[in-house]
Amino acid sequence: MDLHLIRTFLEIISAGSFLEAADRVYVTQSAVSLRVKRLEEELGQKLFTRSKAGIELTPAGEQFERFARSLLKVWEEAKYQIALPEGYSDLLSIGCQYSLWPRLGGRWLRVLERHEQTTAFRAEVGMPERLMRLMIQGTVDVSVMYTPQMRPGLRVEELLKEDLILVATDPGYSCDLDESYVFMDWGPEFATAHAFHFPRFDMARTSLALGPLALNFILDQKRAGYFPTRLVKQHIDAGHLYIVANAPVFPFPAYVIWNSEKNPDLMERCLKSLRNVSKQVDNEQEVILEEDGADVAQVRTNL
Repeated sequence: MDLHLIRTFLEIISAGSFLEAADRVYVTQSAVSLRVKRLEEELGQKLFTRSKAGIELTPAGEQFERFARSLLKVWEEAKYQIALPEGYSDLLSIGCQYSLWPRLGGRWLRVLERHEQTTAFRAEVGMPERLMRLMIQGTVDVSVMYTPQMRPGLRVEELLKEDLILVATDPGYSCDLDESYVFMDWGPEFATAHAFHFPRFDMARTSLALGPLALNFILDQKRAGYFPTRLVKQHIDAGHLYIVANAPVFPFPAYVIWNSEKNPDLMERCLKSLRNVSKQVDNEQEVILEEDGADVAQVRTNL
């Protein structure tokens, strides 16, 4: 069976539409439809039903989804095992969101290299959408990110408590917000909470959905915006950024998501080391808020 057909089938389920799936697998919508038709012909079953409301799996499609994920995982595992460097008995593929890599993902990998002497490692960084696709495909075994998705065969656990704090290059910047404020797109929950706590703020002239890459814009253009605490720590320490006093602080926890079928002994050891590293990072964040954010604890809010 053509694995491209299986990957396309799973992308349609994840995306919820043929059009969105086509964008994700970099083909046209008609090509996606053709792949589904070929897959249905091979299986002798209809997999999707389409209506104005969208697409739905047929009973046969629901049954095949479990097998499709297993087939893909077996294939990826076979590729990994064959590609193992000589002298190693296992391979762990790690994913990490960009903004979590410097202070969490990188530290964790260094700990793993010291303690898992017979394991080889492969690391991927990216945005949550890409990391989730790799997790679903079985290409990545475990990932650290802010906004995971629940999927069959994957387990999710809150890893550490993160905060989005308002920082500015101007030490005297006010939380009233002005034209130098840049709205950062940290997801719909943040947007809703932001609107609630800043009801008189209409719309920022500039909005960015660049994640941690937007930090360079803030620094270069002398602006202000909300960022994860640990992402801006080094710039606060260096005096390049300042926490805006009395501004709302929004919780933005990070999660670990892993393949429940991966070598359970190896995975449990790796998760234990990740939890230990995250505790260290958590303690550092509290120090940042206590030292640099006057009255910040009084205005911490909920998303």
